[in-house]
Amino acid sequence: MQDYVSSSLELHLFFGRIMKEHALFLEIGFPGIQKEFIEEARWYKNQFEKLLNEVVNISNGYIRPEVLSSGEIVTNYTLNTEMKTEKLTGVPINKNITLMEANMLATHNRNVETISEIDIKKINSHAIKLLDGLINFKQRILDGMLSCTLFTLNYPLLIDHIMREAKLYQSYLKALESGQDINIKDVHQEELFWNQIMMEHALFIRGLLDPTENDLINTANDFANEYDMLLEDVDKALDINNLTEKSYQETLKYRDFKEAGLKGIDNCEIKSIIVPLLADHVLREANHYLRILKD
Repeated sequence: MQDYVSSSLELHLFFGRIMKEHALFLEIGFPGIQKEFIEEARWYKNQFEKLLNEVVNISNGYIRPEVLSSGEIVTNYTLNTEMKTEKLTGVPINKNITLMEANMLATHNRNVETISEIDIKKINSHAIKLLDGLINFKQRILDGMLSCTLFTLNYPLLIDHIMREAKLYQSYLKALESGQDINIKDVHQEELFWNQIMMEHALFIRGLLDPTENDLINTANDFANEYDMLLEDVDKALDINNLTEKSYQETLKYRDFKEAGLKGIDNCEIKSIIVPLLADHVLREANHYLRILKD
């Protein structure tokens, strides 16, 4: 029961925020003519914001210390990047959620009423249904782009990328609802998935930097190549323990690169078309992957 509750809440705290931000990035990427797509993206952003708010309000004392300290739920930069992104785009963001998350207590500090399993099942069931719709929405966007009937500033690969993350989130929720322990993972598949995600982040960063940012473009390209090689090694099923260490060391360096990039974007020292919250978003995903590799 306790593992089911904590695992569910931890999953929503990380992925629920990721999903609401995906919806925000989709919303700001559409031209004004695409009113229906803009409104649908905004609806999903609001729905996942409500879900996340509900989860945050009951999570205090139920989250493992290593998850709280990992920087995957929020970072020291999240609140500021939300404020700047809201100001730049005009899209409202519930920053109160971030403030509550920053003050969240770990499992060993619990002094709260017990959460019922029924309450968690309701939240998980609602999230699974929301994800059905969001995955379908992302697929429709991708289909429209590939058939040249829809324009957005987001890359087709980015739409596919965020759709895979939504499917992973949903697969974990379904596993929890069928009684599985999602903390017992297939290391091989986990590394394949996240190394692919990290590689694509590098490709996106490379493509969203101003063409004059040569050094950063080259560094991003180097990271993409490094993760591409790691993917080949993992796919060949060589020594998995050695590969996990290689993935960990590479992701440590990559996390530092992402953090430096976030600071540069936040301080207006890097020329790019990257909104500040996107820089924080990819940093949190690197932090999440590092915690998985350490487990």
